[in-house]
Amino acid sequence: MARTRHQAPPQRLILDAGAVIGLSRGEVRARAALTAALEAGAEVSVPAVVVAETVRGGAADAPVNRVLKAVGEVDVADEPVGRTAGRLLGSARSAATVDAIVVATAVEAGGAVILTGDAGDLGLLAVDEPAVIIEPL
Repeated sequence: MARTRHQAPPQRLILDAGAVIGLSRGEVRARAALTAALEAGAEVSVPAVVVAETVRGGAADAPVNRVLKAVGEVDVADEPVGRTAGRLLGSARSAATVDAIVVATAVEAGGAVILTGDAGDLGLLAVDEPAVIIEPL
């Protein structure tokens, strides 16, 4: 399984859907992880596929929209991310495409910590990626 970290925050923090939802609900652990990353000067981003997972186009999206606006950076899923996601899916023998895109975003960024509510699935995808650290909520 991918490494987990409970020490100093990373230079880059990527939020998965569980983290975005946790932040939108004001969950203490999610807020603490984000605050620590920001105080350390880490870049924080959300993959575009996570936006698709967390918004539905209605008024109920307001808390998620506040999180997305506060983070400000949305990572694009371009061809290199797609190819890396495909490789990760093949290596892990997984069908978790959205999770693979989140991990691939970290890989293509040169490494990152992924704050997630789904450490098991992301960990399987990141097992051979030492620069990707899975931080469970």
